[in-house]
Amino acid sequence: MTRPISRRRALAGFGAVAASGGCLGRSRNLAGRGTTSQLTLQIDAVPADRDPNAIRIARHLAENLKTVGIDARINTLDRTTLWRKVLINQNFDAYVGQFLEPKPFDPDAMYALTHSRFAPEVGRQNPFGFADLNGVDEELERQRRAEPDRREAVADLQRSLTELQPFTVVAFPDPLTAIREERFEGWSQGQPLTVSGLLSLDRTDAADGSTGGGGSADGGGSTDGGEFLDDGGNATAAAEELFAGDDAEASATLRLVTTDSGITENWNPIAAEYRRQGTFTSLLYDRLVVIDSGDVVPWLATDWERVGPETVEVSLRDATWHDGEPLTADDVAFTYEFLRDTSMGSMETPVPTPRFRGRSSVVESALAVDDRTVRLGVENVNRAVVVRALRVPILPAHVWSDRTEAATIAGFEFDAETTEALVSPNEDPVGSGPIRFVEATAEESAVFERNPDHFLVRAETGGDGASADAAAGVPERFRGKPAFDRLEVGVVPSDIAAVQMVGDGFADATVSTLGPDAIPRIGREADARLVTGRSGAFYHVGYNVRRAPLSNPRFRGVLASLIDKESLVEEAFDGYAEPASSPLAASPSWVPDGLRWDERSVDPVHPFAGDAGTGSLDAERARDLLRDAGYRFDDEGRLLARQQ
Repeated sequence: MTRPISRRRALAGFGAVAASGGCLGRSRNLAGRGTTSQLTLQIDAVPADRDPNAIRIARHLAENLKTVGIDARINTLDRTTLWRKVLINQNFDAYVGQFLEPKPFDPDAMYALTHSRFAPEVGRQNPFGFADLNGVDEELERQRRAEPDRREAVADLQRSLTELQPFTVVAFPDPLTAIREERFEGWSQGQPLTVSGLLSLDRTDAADGSTGGGGSADGGGSTDGGEFLDDGGNATAAAEELFAGDDAEASATLRLVTTDSGITENWNPIAAEYRRQGTFTSLLYDRLVVIDSGDVVPWLATDWERVGPETVEVSLRDATWHDGEPLTADDVAFTYEFLRDTSMGSMETPVPTPRFRGRSSVVESALAVDDRTVRLGVENVNRAVVVRALRVPILPAHVWSDRTEAATIAGFEFDAETTEALVSPNEDPVGSGPIRFVEATAEESAVFERNPDHFLVRAETGGDGASADAAAGVPERFRGKPAFDRLEVGVVPSDIAAVQMVGDGFADATVSTLGPDAIPRIGREADARLVTGRSGAFYHVGYNVRRAPLSNPRFRGVLASLIDKESLVEEAFDGYAEPASSPLAASPSWVPDGLRWDERSVDPVHPFAGDAGTGSLDAERARDLLRDAGYRFDDEGRLLARQQ
């Protein structure tokens, strides 16, 4: 009998493969007819210095694939290139990534992710090319219409997705952030990487009376020689250059650091490939409603009412765009029409935005009744789905109506037409949100400022011209916000560097989720504190089901059984994550008993083919699963690319 292979022993001989970078071209998934070459699979992921969790998941899966006879290769790319490859060019076998939602989300988020109507499109909707018309499609439609209780429909949907595995859920990481409370407080109200988290902050007495500047509270700067760990260079000099400004200005400035440079290069809220959660674009562009602690909060809308099974009427606040133009119902109506077709009818076929498709597709028509009222024609769906449809960025018609023409961009391989709206970096963005854009230096920093005309600011009590009704229906802690006059976001090369920036007093918080390697560093920084919460941004392995053998759900199920989620949580995430089988596991009330992660730490649908929790794969057991699925091995134990 074949003995289980130790994960650590296998890893020792795998280093050369795991470290490989650069594009390896299309994988040889299918050999020419009549041949019996070994199956090759490529796993795309961002490099370790940008996402250590993703690369560890990729290595774990790749080493187990090699163990069972599959030629597995890891291809590392920067984040934007990865998403272009997966979402736009659809030229991949498998990838490791995170779902976009930073918070637990409504089950209807699965509609855009897996419905077959989106399979032919490019973008974040159904990047897998998955189609199950009589199963998943029907369940997705049923959960949209079920009311008041969707529980049974959502449970059936989860059972189908976990069985068919268009993607394999690995774990829900704890969103880890390093913060200091010297100048701003209220971090516990929400993660800094969320809109509600940043708008919940208040300035401390020290900030109001601060003489500002960088450095620690006593002006001492770095406490360990002044160098970024693993990055070289002088931390003090780097920080002074990154966050330059006079003392008076600094006292009212919120300074954040991130390893993701997207916000310094692109401010397009509907682009598919540039950013993860879109926190800052969500502060630039208001939504009609937002979700706060599970409650629906009127935002740009003062109220909305369902006036018929397929009609929603929305009333708007008095608002202006950042360029001073009035925001009206015409802008809202334009936004929904534009999201459905960014060419606005100028091309033979519609060119929808590759983001927010699941939401915008609910709205079939939009009509401005008057300047402050818009009427939306919606599908016959339940209230929760309508609320999601109201949570799209509202765009100024006078800006975006000039971006409907056909466009091309280097690096895109798809043949379908696209528009200027989808490829524009949206320089000098014009939104209506609580912050407005000031300036940016690509890959270095971006600067924003408080929008004095926003309804949150106008609702500030005690100020000249303040109006309590300006923010009617909005929770008190958001009124008068943001608490900062200026927001600076700096890009640093690693999580370790980001933590040191916070520890040395040059930044107030990290805004990209930290990897576990940075956590011990927070403990060594006297003025830094770890903040965590619960995230909906689950790590997953996505499969391109357009390609054989990934088109075979039984084969995908075997791949899922090669992932020891429990050991990954302990070793890759250092315990700062929860293993899961369902994409809705961040909201346990939605998950049926049969899909909950049980006390034995075993995946309830595709249990690990080995000693769960140790990372030790039983190679022969895994091969038997592949044989049962109809696959063959040659005399050297290599899985053949073609069933014969």
